[in-house]
Amino acid sequence: MLENIQRTAAYIKNRIGDFEPEAGIILGTGLGGLVKEIEVEKQLLYANIPDFPISTLEFHSGKLIFGILAGKKVVAMQGRLHYYEGYSMEQIIFPVRVMRQLGIKTLFVSNASGALNPSFAKGDLMIIEDHINLQPNPLVGSNEDELGPRFPDMSEPYKLGLIEKALDIAAANNITCHRGVYVAVTGPSLETRAEYKYLRIIGGDAVGMSTVPEVIAANHMGLPVFAMSVLTDEGFPETLKPVDIEDILAVAQAAEPKLTLILKELIAGLNG
Repeated sequence: MLENIQRTAAYIKNRIGDFEPEAGIILGTGLGGLVKEIEVEKQLLYANIPDFPISTLEFHSGKLIFGILAGKKVVAMQGRLHYYEGYSMEQIIFPVRVMRQLGIKTLFVSNASGALNPSFAKGDLMIIEDHINLQPNPLVGSNEDELGPRFPDMSEPYKLGLIEKALDIAAANNITCHRGVYVAVTGPSLETRAEYKYLRIIGGDAVGMSTVPEVIAANHMGLPVFAMSVLTDEGFPETLKPVDIEDILAVAQAAEPKLTLILKELIAGLNG
């Protein structure tokens, strides 16, 4: 696996020259518009990168974008990978490991998720301060000691300093922004009433089908993480209504400018 990571990183470096990204960004469902804020220097299709998995979703572009955002060099994944697409966990975290090889020092993640906390509302933002993983752990299997330890600590999976800065940015811009616990499930079916109730009982504030594998891999490699959800639907058992992907995409796109503002200001404040 390490050889594949190094080979892929070498291929990318050969095409981006001396560009070394400081931050990596993973853009979630309906949230690819942040790319418009990047002064793009190079784009690579996943399909053209050796060993790189290809997103199978029609609303995920499948590009690695290299450029300048808020004065910082970044690499953005425009299109992420999901367990429900049939990929192994090793494939899902492969891009994060490659970005680390390329030199990123902080990982930023966004996603669309369903609200579990009844004090949250559709269209709100939630900064992830912790998670509950109900997907397979991506570190199962032989450990690559060069990447990280066999038993990585997960006491601060999301960087507290970045969380506090993001909350300050949101408050200064009058953006409703919660902090909470994200529950990762496999999908692709949405949850039943009983499942929403269970996920709330065990401590979840929002539920989704992504993010946590990449966060675990980042922590394994000692990479600080900031993650934020756009709450695109409401999983409240008593008032549950049918949801389809068009609704989710519409809510995500409407909330995206707020998420983009917070991410841009956070990235601008990164130390070189």
